[in-house]
Amino acid sequence: MANNACTGIENIDEAITLLEQNNWDLVAAINGVIPQENGILQSEYGGETIPGPAFNPTNHPAPAPTSSSSAFRPVMTSRQIVERQPRMLDFRVEYRDRNVDVVLEDSCTVGEIKQILENELQIPMSKMLLKGWKTGDVEDSTVLKSLHLPKNNSLYVLTPDLPPPSSSSHAGALQESLNQNFMLIITHREVQREYNLNFSGSSTIQEVKRNVYDLTSIPVRHQLWEGWPTSATDDSMCLAESGLSYPCHRLTVGRRSSPAQTQEQSEEQSTDVHMVSDSDGDDFEDATEFGVDDGEVFGMASSALRKSSMMPENAENEGDALLQFTAEFSSRYGDCHPVFFIGSLEAAFQEAFYVKARDRKLLAIYLHHDESVLTNVFCSQMLCAESIVSYLSQNFITWAWDLTKDANRARFLTMCNRHFGSVVAQTIRTQKTDQFPLFLIIMGKRSSNEVLNVIQGNTTVDELMMRLMAAMEIFTAQQQEDIKDEDEREARENVKREQDEAYRLSLEADRAKREAHEREMAEQFRLEQIRKEQEEEREAIRLSLEQALPPEPKEENAEPVSKLRIRTPSGEFLERRFLASNKLQIVFDFVASKGFPWDEFKLLSTFPRRDITQLDPNKSLLEVKLFPQETLFLEAKE
Repeated sequence: MANNACTGIENIDEAITLLEQNNWDLVAAINGVIPQENGILQSEYGGETIPGPAFNPTNHPAPAPTSSSSAFRPVMTSRQIVERQPRMLDFRVEYRDRNVDVVLEDSCTVGEIKQILENELQIPMSKMLLKGWKTGDVEDSTVLKSLHLPKNNSLYVLTPDLPPPSSSSHAGALQESLNQNFMLIITHREVQREYNLNFSGSSTIQEVKRNVYDLTSIPVRHQLWEGWPTSATDDSMCLAESGLSYPCHRLTVGRRSSPAQTQEQSEEQSTDVHMVSDSDGDDFEDATEFGVDDGEVFGMASSALRKSSMMPENAENEGDALLQFTAEFSSRYGDCHPVFFIGSLEAAFQEAFYVKARDRKLLAIYLHHDESVLTNVFCSQMLCAESIVSYLSQNFITWAWDLTKDANRARFLTMCNRHFGSVVAQTIRTQKTDQFPLFLIIMGKRSSNEVLNVIQGNTTVDELMMRLMAAMEIFTAQQQEDIKDEDEREARENVKREQDEAYRLSLEADRAKREAHEREMAEQFRLEQIRKEQEEEREAIRLSLEQALPPEPKEENAEPVSKLRIRTPSGEFLERRFLASNKLQIVFDFVASKGFPWDEFKLLSTFPRRDITQLDPNKSLLEVKLFPQETLFLEAKE
């Protein structure tokens, strides 16, 4: 009522369209259509101008822009907006194994959808029934807007007047269906229990019934079915050509008590197709009369129908054998299955057990047997269940082997005896065929490998999950102890490594000190040797100079005598008399003979201060004015 008073919009379709254009923002939708003051509106169609109020940004916020609007979009009335931007509807139409996407304006009719489908599906409109409308059946002339549809819709096409597609025109589709997996949701009527079974498109109806016999204990000749398509008239027909709905199809099975009762039930239920499994009924009755069990007959027939074995009989390499096993398993039961470890059993042990405690996992060994009546049900319903596959991939390393062939069975028993002991090998050896498949849960211990559980094929998904979880609890407790022991061992090893490293560094430091000391001692010894050699050389020079000096003249001598007094750096004085005619070199030799070589010391006079060592050594004392006496002093050269 408030929106009607503000905007004047009475049509509910217009109001919904405006809200959708403004992302369901009520304020923005109202501001987009409310009258403004003083302005003109300009149409985008014909260019004509329409008198209208101007937009005042101070009074009203701008409406939220859409992908087709500009920053300066003129204000328009609600009816103009609806006419300019029609509402688009999305339809996904299913016909048999095809899906067609159709996008139309809500102003179109149902007939226009059929025209598009006629071009896409090559089906005449007159033969087409378009179903899935929430309001029931509609006429071709019905406008979509009047149905008040949501944006996304799902419809389907029925063609009851058209025969099913011929094999020649749909050979490619049939071949594709043979490679697909069908999920059959089968309800056991008497016990009200539901089974979800996966079958490949190449499986026959007879195989389905035999597997249902394994689950329900209802022999094939006593099974009363509901839900099979009308085209499924022969039990030898494969599922891909039987007309089943893909990917899921619902069926109901019960026990036929007598032929008369079966005929009565068939007449009462005329809308559904009842398939009473009378195929090969006489043969089965005869087999029972001769003491042959139904299960044995079905097991042999089921085995004969298999196209290839799961594993080659005498494969030299276990990895190659498991590659074929995985490929064959996927072709039979689909791609949703446990990830089988490709490699030898020893390699699986290494991957699961011989790693760090935190990375260890349980080892699950799947033992397959094609002759067992439980194999197909166990694989399709239990082993390929998403919950089982996910749990195994997270917590287990899964390894598989096929025991159908005697050679492969003997080979596995040898491996089992070597890795697990004779008790486990004997347990598997004594298992009957109908007790397969088996699931062995192995936990690695410090000294041996322990078999925690042996799960037989006659189980359910819930029971299988519970037993896997129980084994996981035991493993987790052991793993925590192993992690604790491993952490303590690593801590001890780290301490030992640190101590060894510290000891090594200490030894290196001591060795470095010792080597440095030895180098220092060697250097000191070398310098000492050099010093001794230099001293010996100096002493020899000094002695030779001292011996070469002329004798000291007496005070009273016929020749003039010069008396020199020489002060050493230590304060001592050297006194000697020389002939005035002696050369200055003799004075130098005298000083050198006392341990002061002239190349290391300077001989200086006081008044005037002169460096005597700079004078010509060949001049006489008289010529250099060191006569009759003179006091000199020695000074070391820099």
